[in-house]
Amino acid sequence: LMSVRASHILVKHSGSRRPASWKDPEGAEIKKRSKEQAIETLNGFVKQIQEGTAQFAQIASQHSDCSSAKSGGDLGQFGRGQMQKPFEDATYALQVGEMSGIVDTDSGVHIILRTE
Repeated sequence: LMSVRASHILVKHSGSRRPASWKDPEGAEIKKRSKEQAIETLNGFVKQIQEGTAQFAQIASQHSDCSSAKSGGDLGQFGRGQMQKPFEDATYALQVGEMSGIVDTDSGVHIILRTE
């Protein structure tokens, strides 16, 4: 499998390697957020998506701490070695259209939706 395409929702926390984002440029909120709280937030998003009360892209665009938020979380296509290992492994393990559980990287915690 050469490349995959995925969208994600990232929630950063005090342990993230760069605890700031487009939503929180100074990191004031992120630095106060524990990893446990970040996971709790993501689990809430998963529930909304599974219940159909919100779309993945809609949540990503409003809440993701990644700049990909502006494109609904879409990261475009990527191959092996381009993303942090846990993120890559999780994405390659998904079927197209399938959503991951919580994935933990140096950036924060993510849920990933494989799109291609």
